[in-house]
Amino acid sequence: MRSPPEFLTTTENTLTDYRILERYGVVRGITVRSRSIFGFVGAKFQQLVGGDISLLRDLCEQTRASAFDLAIEHAKSLGANALLALRYDATEIMPGVSEVLCYGTAARVVRLKERDERLEPVMSGGVSDR
Repeated sequence: MRSPPEFLTTTENTLTDYRILERYGVVRGITVRSRSIFGFVGAKFQQLVGGDISLLRDLCEQTRASAFDLAIEHAKSLGANALLALRYDATEIMPGVSEVLCYGTAARVVRLKERDERLEPVMSGGVSDR
């Protein structure tokens, strides 16, 4: 049987099969990034060619992942083992400089009952075990 994940995240307000023992309030992770001149030139070239602009996509994904990790660190520092109602927000602070905010409600949760994972997976829509 698979052991439960160390830390749960979800965009939902609750976790199916888990009881919320304590809520610690809103936690957040904020990252501010800019493109390098090389990234800017490369993205402009990709824009001219058309299609996916992978340089900017990769930068956005790295920025979101960093903000996500910071939000989880903040939640863990309060004693949480779950982050509920997870959201992202992004703002361009100045041309080429963006802020990404990841936030949610930190909580301590416990599993209500064991399930036979061969028959029914515990993880369902919107839940991550990262």
